[in-house]
Amino acid sequence: MFKHILVPLDGSKLAEAALPVAESLAQMLQSPVTLLHIIEQDAPAEIHRDRHLTNSIEAEAYLAETARHAFSPTIKVDWHVHTAAVADVARSIVDHSADEFQPDLIILCSHGNSGMHDLFFGNIAQQVAAASQASVMLIKPVESSSPFKLTHILVPLDNESIHDKAIPIAVELANTFKAQLDLICVIPTFATLSGEQAASANLMPATTTAYLDIAEEIAQEHFQAHLDEFQKAGLPASAEIARGDPAPVIARTGDRIGADLIIFGTHGRAGLDAFWNRSVAAGVARRTRIPLLLIPLSG
Repeated sequence: MFKHILVPLDGSKLAEAALPVAESLAQMLQSPVTLLHIIEQDAPAEIHRDRHLTNSIEAEAYLAETARHAFSPTIKVDWHVHTAAVADVARSIVDHSADEFQPDLIILCSHGNSGMHDLFFGNIAQQVAAASQASVMLIKPVESSSPFKLTHILVPLDNESIHDKAIPIAVELANTFKAQLDLICVIPTFATLSGEQAASANLMPATTTAYLDIAEEIAQEHFQAHLDEFQKAGLPASAEIARGDPAPVIARTGDRIGADLIIFGTHGRAGLDAFWNRSVAAGVARRTRIPLLLIPLSG
């Protein structure tokens, strides 16, 4: 599954919210970890009210100390400082991942960057998630320092098996952490359709209603097949079909069941705007503090 974990850090306490998650996953999966700091060109003196690491020697010392205090001695932790200042930090993280470290998983805290209008959009984590070929886990800043745990994993799927490639990773995580796997499929209602779908629905309301009903029936059959597989494997699981606007329904469901992680199969690399403007994952990210694991889907 995840044989190498990369954790980019900027030196701020907010970014360090990714560390307990990385430590837990590395411990359970016996995966090595690499801590990465990118020296930013024309960087501000402070970032997220912490002093920004702009000196390579200082950054090296910071990563070494972080490796010692944030990870168990049984975990192999390395670190790297990219000393040549770069203007595009997100691009540099992606390039390092593809060319040098080749991690299976990048863990990032999705806090905002200087001058950004909220905690998520427009920041480095968003850009890495949209461009990376590796899986990306986005962690929201948390006040609690309690260890990361997985008891419930929520996996949103569609009714046509497009995102089922995320299921093997979800199953492995569930088995590793002895967690329950919860599947959800959200079928839009007539009122929650948008764009071309909404226009078609207004022209052909009866046909659209019938299509949505058929989509729900397909999803029920689809989910039952998965539940049968999970039951045979002895994996605790549930499945739910809901109607409404997918992003808010998924976010509410995650909060209601106490999900510790939401796993999405995503079609990144279609361009930053396309990925986040039309992505259900982005809509969920705006509405919940539950960590998101984004699994890139090929094809």
